[in-house]
Amino acid sequence: MQWFMIFASDVPDSGERRAAHRTAHRERIEALESEGRLLTAGPLPIDPSRPESGLSGSLIVAAFETPEAARSWADADPFRAAGVYDSVDVRPYKPVFGQTS
Repeated sequence: MQWFMIFASDVPDSGERRAAHRTAHRERIEALESEGRLLTAGPLPIDPSRPESGLSGSLIVAAFETPEAARSWADADPFRAAGVYDSVDVRPYKPVFGQTS
């Protein structure tokens, strides 16, 4: 297994689409966590001091066997299918500081 960073950028005004598909999106991330394959995951606020400003995307760092497996997992995300994400970038990631196991 190797770590991959999945960086997804939202379409403008993604809030309603996110809300409609949040449960399915989170279930997939929780599955990674229960398998011990999740380093971190969370949304990217536009302005953390103003929650009403919405979100600009998501970051997930998780372990996959291959780059293709990471890309396939990212492409199957319910947010991707629902049009929440404008783009999704998948790259290898090497944890150096913080929790690295």
